[in-house]
Amino acid sequence: MKKREFWARLRRNKLAISGLILVSGLFLVSIFAYYLAPYDPGQIDLNQVLMPPSAQHWLGTDTLGRDVLSRIIYGSRVSLKVGFVAVGLATLIGLIVGATAGFYGGWVDLVLMRFVDLMLCFPSFFLILAVIALLEPSIWNIMVVIGATSWMGVARLVRAEILSLKEREFVTAARALGASDMRLILRHLLPNALAPVMVSATLGVAGAILTESALSFLGLGVQPPTPSWGNILTAGKDNIEIAWWLSVFPGLAILITVMSYNLLGEGIREAIDPRLKE
Repeated sequence: MKKREFWARLRRNKLAISGLILVSGLFLVSIFAYYLAPYDPGQIDLNQVLMPPSAQHWLGTDTLGRDVLSRIIYGSRVSLKVGFVAVGLATLIGLIVGATAGFYGGWVDLVLMRFVDLMLCFPSFFLILAVIALLEPSIWNIMVVIGATSWMGVARLVRAEILSLKEREFVTAARALGASDMRLILRHLLPNALAPVMVSATLGVAGAILTESALSFLGLGVQPPTPSWGNILTAGKDNIEIAWWLSVFPGLAILITVMSYNLLGEGIREAIDPRLKE
């Protein structure tokens, strides 16, 4: 598909464009957090503990008097970092496993796909919880663990595409010209198999952000005082009856972000193949 045709189809999808605008806005907020945050996210003011939203603190303060808006703005950096690094790692592993299995077939395909099936037998979130519980909770461990436990879908997609593409005439012609296996995979097969991977990666960012927020909420993710939407929600859980804003605003941030990536991912999917639109 030509790029011009793809963008024309994507622009016609108003929900996808809305998701793209929101995702772009989140990027800008995370990049310019230092300038947008009205306060230092770690600034403690015991005279302003659990203050409701006001002109001074638009989204209120937390149990240590820290500005919630500033912490949500800085928390967007954590969410984006986790989302993109984790999905990047998962996509890389999935591409390698899927391309190897699809291209070589036979016992290689059998062994790799049975390993994929084995990984899929474990509930992903509980597997992540088990691994994180054994490691020191940190943002880097979270990114690696989420990426290392969410590549199986990408591997299956890539394998299916490679199985179809490797029988095409252009691959036969390249092989006849003496192209090596590595060149066939990297130059001829993978570039033509990336369309469904792009959709999966976009949707995967939303899943990774949601997983990180859940881990931080449970105390196994990003550790205080580093601001994260999940650990802000933890303070909200403990004070839900007297400080509703600690639960509502970070919850809305997670909801809007995940919804934006899902809308964009679905829009990309329909733009790549309009026949998938119901």
